[in-house]
Amino acid sequence: MAPYASDDSTTAGEVDEQRSGRRKAARYVVPVTVVGVAAATIGLVPALADSGDPDLPKITAQQLIEKIAKSDVQQLSGTVKISTDLGLPDLGGLESSLMSGAASRDRGGSSADPTAKLTELASGTHTLRVAADGPDKQKLSLLENAAEYSIIHNGKDVWGYDSKSNEVYHGTASDSPERGKDQQPPATPKDFAEEALKATDDTTSVSVDGTAQVAGRDAYKLVIKPKQSGSTVGAVTVAVDAKTGMPLKFTLTPASGGAAVVDAGFTQVTFGKPAASTFDFTPPKGAKVTEEKDAGKGSDKDFGKGFEKGGPREHAPRAEEHLGKGLDGMKTIGEGWSSIATFDTGGHGVPSGKAGGDLGGFVNSLGDKVAGKFGSGTVFSTRLVNALITDDGKVYVGMVTKDALVKAADAGK
Repeated sequence: MAPYASDDSTTAGEVDEQRSGRRKAARYVVPVTVVGVAAATIGLVPALADSGDPDLPKITAQQLIEKIAKSDVQQLSGTVKISTDLGLPDLGGLESSLMSGAASRDRGGSSADPTAKLTELASGTHTLRVAADGPDKQKLSLLENAAEYSIIHNGKDVWGYDSKSNEVYHGTASDSPERGKDQQPPATPKDFAEEALKATDDTTSVSVDGTAQVAGRDAYKLVIKPKQSGSTVGAVTVAVDAKTGMPLKFTLTPASGGAAVVDAGFTQVTFGKPAASTFDFTPPKGAKVTEEKDAGKGSDKDFGKGFEKGGPREHAPRAEEHLGKGLDGMKTIGEGWSSIATFDTGGHGVPSGKAGGDLGGFVNSLGDKVAGKFGSGTVFSTRLVNALITDDGKVYVGMVTKDALVKAADAGK
């Protein structure tokens, strides 16, 4: 990728060196299982709060990026607040139930399966407790009303425990904490920041916009903005710990304005060795235990597979079957933040009228009918990602406006 635009000069060599540093595994994060699970997730919280902005030495965008790349926090304990506001239609919680239910069925039906449980992070506001002691010991707990869901990674073992149902899911961790890092979706402020930085190129502006205090710690604010028109992304703001270089909060605001679409940040954090007992787990008496080997295809070892650019979604074969030619023929139109992915399902568009029945009418009520040189189709919108499905089965999707999708479809005719 080309160098980012910034408030300081950046050479190609510096960018290559910095980019290499960014590829270091964030070892303090929850295991491969957790990171993979968070895929569908995560929305984030309120914008960065400026409570008595600290007076810190000046730093350039390039220096701050390098500081993030060199950060290697291995021990911590803290609380993370995560909120997501994608602007999805209100289905009374049905969407979360459907996602978690489908994931649970695919993985053996256990409510303690991380895939099933953590899809709940895809909407609303949630509180997580996290702890880490090097690459082999991590714990994440999702706090709920009168209940708690935890994932514990201790050596080779990975446990999921749902206190509400008293169910346990047991799997094994990857042999290498580095394995598949580039294929895993983000799960913490650092992961989100690294993903955002990977997307930076000459279509992006990167700058330092003052300081902030996050979880009682002094931090710099790194701001990433698309230069192009047509993107639904307004800006990405990362609060970077001034001492350790670890991202403490990540906030993505939409171009349309309003509350953050995604915002995840520590509300409390300490850098030190957690008690060894933090990572101990024994299934409670009477708990139903589901073993990874008994949970069907899509084991913990498969988490994150196929998330690489253009890679096959081996963890979701059913979607491939329904898409026909689908993702095998995926192409990208444009570049940077305004890029659009397009593929042909080999079928038809959204059913309507008598052909679609009640379900077709319901699905259509969630989208907007559009027309152009390409013909006609339906646009399904969120505050971040929009998708156009044409009546002849072509799909255009991206973090772009509805008009940009229609323009791309017209250009394809």
